[in-house]
Amino acid sequence: MNSRIAAGLMMSATLGCSIATANCTVAKAQFFRDSDRNANPFQRLFGFGSSSPIPRTLVNFSGPYRPGTVVISTSGRRLYLVTASGQALSYGIGVGRIGFTWAGTHTVSMKREWPDWTPPSQMLHRRPDLPRHMVGGIENPLGARAIYLGSSLYRIHGSNEPETIGQAVSSGCFRMTNEDVVDLYDRVRVGAKVVVLR
Repeated sequence: MNSRIAAGLMMSATLGCSIATANCTVAKAQFFRDSDRNANPFQRLFGFGSSSPIPRTLVNFSGPYRPGTVVISTSGRRLYLVTASGQALSYGIGVGRIGFTWAGTHTVSMKREWPDWTPPSQMLHRRPDLPRHMVGGIENPLGARAIYLGSSLYRIHGSNEPETIGQAVSSGCFRMTNEDVVDLYDRVRVGAKVVVLR
């Protein structure tokens, strides 16, 4: 690398750091917006790199919730992870279709990477064509990660159908893009409180 290229790279890095320091809000918002252009073909093959129709952002958030709490707004089609007083990460989600929405408070009881899926008997009764069991993987409807809510049948999980984010499509679970659910999975702990609002 010649000295002219090295000097140009140093100047770009310095300018970038100065802009980020001068405007922290912009830097934070940009940090949480992932672009499909940066995803490599391997990521796309496994359900990553598809931009959500509702980008992940850092937002102002009020309420009596402690950092680490997950708050789900079913009507708003958003999941909020409280990060500090007055602040949360906002993720777009798919929610339960009419007749399958619910509200309540649970805790994260378990987390799994590339989880297996065994449809519950209620779902099999409605959809006898479904498989009785599916091993984890890209074809699995639970996607890259699953976060289990107490002893309920419900989960926050990934999806290989980013176009369904922001829609009422599920049987009561909350779906996210695989990118977003991996991000949430790494941030939320087992035992965290999850508040589901209508």
